[in-house]
Amino acid sequence: MLGDVEIVSLDSMQVYRGLDVGTAKPTVAERSAVPHHVIDVAEPTEEWSAMRHQAAARAAVSGIAARGKRALLVGGTGLYVQAVVDDLRFPSEDPDLRADLEAMTAEPGGVAAAYEELQRRDPDAAEKIDPHNARRIVRALEVIRLTGKPFSSFGAGLDQSGPTAFPVRMVGVWVPRDTLNAHIATRFAAMRDAGLVDEVRRLLDGPPLSRTASQAIGYKEIIGAISDHGSLDDAFETAVRRTRSFARRQRMWFRRDPRITWLGATDNHCAVLPALLATWSS
Repeated sequence: MLGDVEIVSLDSMQVYRGLDVGTAKPTVAERSAVPHHVIDVAEPTEEWSAMRHQAAARAAVSGIAARGKRALLVGGTGLYVQAVVDDLRFPSEDPDLRADLEAMTAEPGGVAAAYEELQRRDPDAAEKIDPHNARRIVRALEVIRLTGKPFSSFGAGLDQSGPTAFPVRMVGVWVPRDTLNAHIATRFAAMRDAGLVDEVRRLLDGPPLSRTASQAIGYKEIIGAISDHGSLDDAFETAVRRTRSFARRQRMWFRRDPRITWLGATDNHCAVLPALLATWSS
């Protein structure tokens, strides 16, 4: 049954060539066994966005359907999942305005000031955006200043769960928090052993990384340690904490979506496979 499946990645960082170890990118053998899409489609010097991912993933899904196959969307970043699955519409962009906003948030206290502006001008959007997430705050303010409309007014809204853009069945795997935290620590230890630091050094030897690529969890901390001659041990500890925080935000994001069927797992994620296949086949 699974021979008709092709995988579409909804991970915001596996799109980048050269960001392999730190994104847990599928191996060459895995990608040879099952076709994968929206992986290695951008240089690490390029900016990537939910809008670009929406276009790339939907094109992949259409191509898979045209071949008589089935698409399995996996991952990842909550906004990217919703951008692909739902009818989210993205307003136009203004690079100069965005650069001005980014410069503002780079100043001491700038992120807090930008978030306060967002709270005043679009409290609905502010409620759904992490006060420390400079990138999303900047994008929201860019749209507000550019269009004069609330950022939350575009598309069905991030808190809406209406009809999907194409037929899809959504399944989530629920893991106990302590187990997940332990898995995150183990994963970073394995990535360190697999050469993540050397991978970062190779990237730093090339052209400057884009803003989005350089913010990837794990890469950001190691880049900081290398650039400032800091402690790599501290960098990995910080990356583990950031990943745990990101995992909490993911849980909050996806828990509000009533369309998701949740499957509980303990230590072995593969234990949910029979239930997952039953859901897929029904």
